[in-house]
This record gives sequence, structure tokens and C-alpha cells, in this order.
Amino acid sequence: MDDNLDYDVVIIGGGPAGLTAGLYAARGKLNSLLIEKAVIGGQITNAGLIENFPGFPEGIDGFELGQLMQQQAEKYGLKIISAEVTGIELKEDSQKVVKTTEGDFETKAVIIAGAASRQKLGVPGEEEFTGRGVSYCATCDGPLFQDKAVAVAGGGNAAITEALHLAKFASRVIVIHRRDQLRATAILQERAFAEPKIEFLWDTTIEKIEGENFVKRLRLKQVKTGEKSTLEVAGVFVSIGFKPDTDYIKNVVPLDIVGHVITNEKMETEIPGVFAAGDIRHDSARQAVTAAGDGATAAIYAERFLTENK
Repeated sequence: MDDNLDYDVVIIGGGPAGLTAGLYAARGKLNSLLIEKAVIGGQITNAGLIENFPGFPEGIDGFELGQLMQQQAEKYGLKIISAEVTGIELKEDSQKVVKTTEGDFETKAVIIAGAASRQKLGVPGEEEFTGRGVSYCATCDGPLFQDKAVAVAGGGNAAITEALHLAKFASRVIVIHRRDQLRATAILQERAFAEPKIEFLWDTTIEKIEGENFVKRLRLKQVKTGEKSTLEVAGVFVSIGFKPDTDYIKNVVPLDIVGHVITNEKMETEIPGVFAAGDIRHDSARQAVTAAGDGATAAIYAERFLTENK
């Protein structure tokens, strides 16, 4: 761990928002620290191919994009540590203390750019079979289901991206969606409907996950008719959304009803010197490119805040 515990700005989260904020802050000659508890790159590391990030006409692997962002930010002096942030303390002199599992760091400005954790189904069997057929990452676990039937719960961009990735390995991919149409973008829907391995169960929810050592079947319910059914699968990939990772700041900055941080267009919270950027922010578009834009904006206004409050 770095011996210097006093920074101009501390950035929480190492996804596109945090890494871009770190790049801008470091290039602005601010003594900057980025704290990430998991994988640098954040949620984009789960994407096998990102096709809508400017500058990569053939697309780019999500993990590779995260690595390139990290290299660029570190080139200009951004310090990065692996730790979990457990709280933020606001001091009377406008200083902030970011508390982590690797010690406390004092700073003049904080940029909250953490991500979110996968929403869970909350049904019997989910916890029991997590890692034994229940997964939240097709990129991580897809190859384990070679020539097997799997289900995907969800109907948004993430779920359909997971289904398309799983189709490379599985014999069948059954998308289970509680509505009668997908929420994914048109281009992802076109690809999914054109993929012969992908099937759809509309207006359906999972009520229970069953098996022995590993997942063997799902108990389903048709939401319009109430009809119950059973689906034999070797695994289920849950992709029904994300919960913002903001429990550690719920008494520090205002959050919306879901838990996203409320900011203005400058990424400022109502606490002077505390900013938020990316997917964790209220009304975020939840795209890598917009997260990067948020990060740049947050760093620019953090630098202005520091200049005005010398």
C-alpha cells in the first residue's frame, strides 16, 4: 500500500467512469488515487465484444478495453489499489476520509464511480446452486456448459448478450422473460431471433431452481395464465438488472429510491467536493461511453472545486 494517505482526489471504482476520471485527474496534475475492490474495467470486462465504443470499428474485447484504459491512466500518474471502500467520513474542515479494508485515505475531493452488483432472482435454490449451475456471468462460465441446455433469465441488453455468447457453447439457450417482448436494443434482438440455438419463453418467471449436486431443472410459472411447468436445464444465467453498490454511502449523499447517487449535470452531489459518475449515478444511460463522459466531467469539476477552495 502507498505510504501517502493524503490525496487531492480519491476515485471509488475502476470501471470506465472511474478510469476516465483518473486519467483526467492525473493529467491535471492532481495527486489521485483510484480504489477498486474487484477487476479493473468493471462490468465491461464481462463483455466478450464491445461494438459501440468509439475508436474500435471492429469492436474490442471488454477486458482488453479495461486494460487499455488502466494503462493510459497510470501512464499519467494515477495510483490504483485493490481494496473495498467501507465508508466516507466528512470532516469539519471540508476534508473527506475514505475508509477501506486497506486503511483510511484523506482527500479533498471524492468521485464515486463504483458499479453495481447483479440482481438476484430471490427464489429457492438460487443461493444453494450458485457456482453449481447458477451463474451471473456467461463470459466467465459459458464454456462449462458445452453441448448442454441452459436458461437465461432476463430480457434486456445484458441478458441477450449473455444468450448470444452462450449459444457458442450450449446446445440450447432458453431465454425466460417475464414480459411478452424484449427490452434489448433492436440489433441485439435481430441477432438473437436469428440464432437457431436461442428459444424464448415469454410471460414466464422462475419460481424454483432444483437439482442434486448441480442444477437439473427449473420450476416455471406463466404469469398470464398461472400455468406451472418444468424446464430441464444444466444451468441458469441470471441477468435481470443491477443493484447500485451504495450501501456504504446511504447516510452521506442523497440516493434515489433504487440507490443511485443523485447528481446535477456537473456530476456534483449536494455535498461540496463529492461527485458521482457512471452507472452508479441517477439517470445514467448505463453505457461504457457515457460512463467515460461522466468520469471526465466529474474530474474536470473536481479540479475546479479544488482550485476554488485552495
